[in-house]
Amino acid sequence: MSEGTLPADGTPADGTPTDSTPADGTLPTALTALVGVRHPIVQTGMGWVAGPRLVSATAKAGALGILASATMTVPQLRAAVREVKSRTDAPFGVNLRADASDAAERVRVLIDEDVRVASFALAPDRELIARLKDAGVVVIPSVGARRHAEKVAGWGADAVLVQGGEGGGHTGSVATTVLLPQVVDAVDIPVIAAGGFRDGRGLVAALAYGASGIAMGTRFLLTSDSTVPDPVKARYLAAGVQDVTVTTKVDGLPHRMLRSELVDTLERAGRFRALARALRHASAFKRESGLSWTAMVRDGLSMKHGKDLTWSQVLLAANTPMLLKAAMVDGRTNLGVMASGQVAGLIDDLPSCADLVERIMTEAQVVLKRLSAPSVDLRS
Repeated sequence: MSEGTLPADGTPADGTPTDSTPADGTLPTALTALVGVRHPIVQTGMGWVAGPRLVSATAKAGALGILASATMTVPQLRAAVREVKSRTDAPFGVNLRADASDAAERVRVLIDEDVRVASFALAPDRELIARLKDAGVVVIPSVGARRHAEKVAGWGADAVLVQGGEGGGHTGSVATTVLLPQVVDAVDIPVIAAGGFRDGRGLVAALAYGASGIAMGTRFLLTSDSTVPDPVKARYLAAGVQDVTVTTKVDGLPHRMLRSELVDTLERAGRFRALARALRHASAFKRESGLSWTAMVRDGLSMKHGKDLTWSQVLLAANTPMLLKAAMVDGRTNLGVMASGQVAGLIDDLPSCADLVERIMTEAQVVLKRLSAPSVDLRS
């Protein structure tokens, strides 16, 4: 498609809305057309958080909910997909680990259950993308660098989610406002912006950069539809921007989370204690996931080469699932970690997903109307 040419749905190639945007509170973009949702908003696939209740509530609200599967067994994943489908007939997606030893089985679940979107934290290979696309599944990898976006676009990905350094969980060092325009300029597929978004102003800003929508994790975690225990949500709501930190002591990679007593302890711990703790957590996750040691070693090898990690970092990565579960499922903030975007410091309420999405879209329409007014004063 040549630059400036409108596709059949009336949106420009870069996904931004036009003067013909409907007056029904929607903002049609290349993303909404691609996945069939009403609003260009994505709820990310957060481990232990993005389960059937949150995903179905997001989907009912007209946004794209993503089910987190890395912390589920294959039978649990199939059951979770069916639960979402029993709650809503709206499109939704599943987040997968492309390097998992049972990735092919999980892909089969998506195809069998007619899931609309497959998202990936690590880039899937060309063959996996082709298999999903042949089955009619929309493929949306997440990336943190321009070159990664170019690679997956060249392999046939339908869209790409780009997360700037403000985002929670594993993250990079480049801010969204720097990374996003780089990726938009580099690829000709829809780009979803993540990292630092929570409201309608952010949605409009992302569209202005050329994105086709925004993705939010922390903002959806802090809703009444989220299953995260109330005491944990209270810790997020009480946090200021400076209470969100990045540490490598949990799993050897930069990981953005709430500052806590446990994080302080991990950062003070020596190398031997850190590795011993990781081995205990690996054993616990083995019991939780049903994986054999052989399968976990295979996954570790894949992770090691996929992210160019040392064996110490691979072992430390065993910390992540169980430390997240301790907080996000068990509510033990003193024994778990709380992955968080910087935006947590700006959030002070727990709306339902429906109220949140409606609020974002209403604010976006107000901002667009104000910016298009003939005598607008951009300083106001």
